[in-house]
Amino acid sequence: MDTMDDTVEFDLLTAPILDERPWAVYAACKNNESMNFFPNNRAEERAALSICGTCPVIDDCLAHALETNERFGIWGGTTERERRRLKRAS
Repeated sequence: MDTMDDTVEFDLLTAPILDERPWAVYAACKNNESMNFFPNNRAEERAALSICGTCPVIDDCLAHALETNERFGIWGGTTERERRRLKRAS
């Protein structure tokens, strides 16, 4: 511990804590441009969905999208249309 500035350093992996979406630090998309998840065509949509397919927090992401009524973009491995269907079915 450095007594000069009240900081403590640990030799551990650190990740920022996000109040609204703490799971997001583990998301497969975290290092991608966010615009990649707001596709303009089917090819861009498929590319975004393929990233979601590798994501360890896909269920958390989808739950967030459904809870917050995310109307646009790819969230939790779903398209806007797929989320509308899920909302109607629930």
